[in-house]
Amino acid sequence: MLTPEFDARVPADGSPDLGPSSKPTLNVCALIPALNEEDALPGAVSGLMRAGVKRVVVVDNGSTDDTANVALASGAEVVTEPKRGYGAACLAGIAYLAATQPPEVVVFMDGDQSDDPSAIGRLLEPIRTGRADFVVGVRGGVGSEGRNAIPAHARLGNALIISAARLLHGTRFRDLGPFRAIRFDVLRSLQMDDRDWGWTLQMQLRAYHHGVATEEVAVPHRERAEGRSKVSGTISGSLRAGVKMVFTLVRERIRPTRVPAITS
Repeated sequence: MLTPEFDARVPADGSPDLGPSSKPTLNVCALIPALNEEDALPGAVSGLMRAGVKRVVVVDNGSTDDTANVALASGAEVVTEPKRGYGAACLAGIAYLAATQPPEVVVFMDGDQSDDPSAIGRLLEPIRTGRADFVVGVRGGVGSEGRNAIPAHARLGNALIISAARLLHGTRFRDLGPFRAIRFDVLRSLQMDDRDWGWTLQMQLRAYHHGVATEEVAVPHRERAEGRSKVSGTISGSLRAGVKMVFTLVRERIRPTRVPAITS
């Protein structure tokens, strides 16, 4: 069905929580930006549900395949954001959550099965226990034939951006991975506005400058189930993302911290 203000389709109602394995229960929603992920998406959604996440929102970011219908059939709510961009999809998902049933915690995860949904408990534990309001998954693991699941050029670019962030901002990040969890009120207080490749970096920089209690935890990372990454899958894609991240580093360096983050 369509909501009044969003191009969104919703499956049968379910109560969003983390399931019986974690107490006290957190109201958790997983948000997956997706572009042409019809083959990999069912495994990502079903993996989250097996891990105890009852509410999954997939933002179809202008796909030309059957991503939206596959997501809906897998039990996810589907929001449409036709203007392509990782950040644009995330912003559309956040606006949808704010207008419908805001969760306590939102988990961001890619839809290509490179992130392991069974590790979601590691991300949520610091939030559940009150140690942190924002948790970033630090990727580790190998792909086929013993190779690192992240291409060498992408690892190099990631390391360079992390080093630059340390020099310009004083941060101590270990990774900029997409698999992360954050309290929804804290996320909204960061006033995120990046619409493409600077999204993950912007979130970490703003959390740092707002003094958000943050932890990093190790999570497994795998080769994507199908196809090729839109960013790290090619050197040109990684270069474009790198240029945007450099821009984000400079922009966030000169941006004043306008609104203090909400902490629990």
